[in-house]
Amino acid sequence: MAHFHVKTKKGRPYLYVREIARVNGKPKVISQTYIGSPDRVAGLVRRRDLDVVTLKVEEFGAIWLAHQIDREVDLCGLIDDIVSPADRETGPSIGEYFLYCVLNRMVQAVSKNRLASWYRSTAIQHIRPVDLDELTSKRYWEKWDRVSEADLGKIAKTFFERVWQVESPSAVCLLFDTTNYYTYMASHTESELALRGKNKAGKHHLRQIGLGLLVAKDSRLPLYYRVYPGNIHDSKHFEGVMDEMFGVVCGLNRTKERLTVVIDKGMNADDNYAWIDEHSRITWTPVGSYN
Repeated sequence: MAHFHVKTKKGRPYLYVREIARVNGKPKVISQTYIGSPDRVAGLVRRRDLDVVTLKVEEFGAIWLAHQIDREVDLCGLIDDIVSPADRETGPSIGEYFLYCVLNRMVQAVSKNRLASWYRSTAIQHIRPVDLDELTSKRYWEKWDRVSEADLGKIAKTFFERVWQVESPSAVCLLFDTTNYYTYMASHTESELALRGKNKAGKHHLRQIGLGLLVAKDSRLPLYYRVYPGNIHDSKHFEGVMDEMFGVVCGLNRTKERLTVVIDKGMNADDNYAWIDEHSRITWTPVGSYN
């Protein structure tokens, strides 16, 4: 709540308007506006013909809505249950670092270096208070280094399960597609995912990462995803994830006894057809290329 605060400097009082909120369980000043010395304040009062209005414009609506969406999923709590805090750890938890990055990406994505400055232009302290001085790129990557590949798999699995519980997506029609994202990663940087391959942007000289995503058609909710090396063709990736992906589909318990898979030419491979033919619950139908 906003309140007047008087500071004394060199024996003279000066008036401020302060707002305080709890950050990590402790009271912290989140906003402070300088009003002036007693003479200046008296002058403002005497000049009744002058309306003094100060406006502070902050991003609120979008970030508030993003936070409301997260309240049902509780991404922060989900991650902190899987990745335990380090000894004598202070400041935001790993889950909070991830949450603040996700909220930013949902509204207006910026680099980790600019994350704190972006949040200073928002009303985050009124929505979910945080010590912005802790949201540095260095601290973020320190936290990220503590998340193992196995932890990341558990986080993704638990996240999707919670989304399904909250939204109960229909499994009548599911869509799966692959795409790639090129990067400007240097050639000498080690990576098992960022590799050179063909892409629709024609930037074959750049290293890229592949992404396969399964979504429910009606709600557009994600049900399954996998990243894969950028030099693998779509059909080869499809072959590699079919067991796992269709296991997820059949596990939704809202599918028909028999599933029909419609495949475009990007997934065209004899091994893929053979795998589907041998599956007890899946048939397939080929179609032409489409947009």
